[in-house]
Amino acid sequence: MTVQLPGDVLALLREPSYAQLATVMPDGSPQVTQVWIDTDGEYIIVNTAVGHQKERNVRRDPRVAINLVDPNDQSRQAAIRGRVVEMTTEGAAEQINALAKKYLGVDGYPFGSPDETRITLKIAPDHVSELQGG
Repeated sequence: MTVQLPGDVLALLREPSYAQLATVMPDGSPQVTQVWIDTDGEYIIVNTAVGHQKERNVRRDPRVAINLVDPNDQSRQAAIRGRVVEMTTEGAAEQINALAKKYLGVDGYPFGSPDETRITLKIAPDHVSELQGG
């Protein structure tokens, strides 16, 4: 069941916050990757490359967990569980460039290779916990 993202979490998602995305490996073990993250106000948006482990994992099992932390105030954080409800390459190259602007202040994503295909993961949040303090 999709839940609405609280205002504080939406703010964190729109800022260049640290985010770790956990996916499920074929053997059931967790796989965690730090990612750049965004939101359209309803869904959480992650961009990756086709063929990366997280992309292969969510094709098989769409369940994910996200840890989100404000880099300037580590007590401002959220834990989110959800599922990937859409994967698309349409607009993904433009989206990774927008994330590069958000996180690095540059106009184009500097870490890609010419042969990679970018893909956007749209995540529906099922549970959100906002955490304050340690």
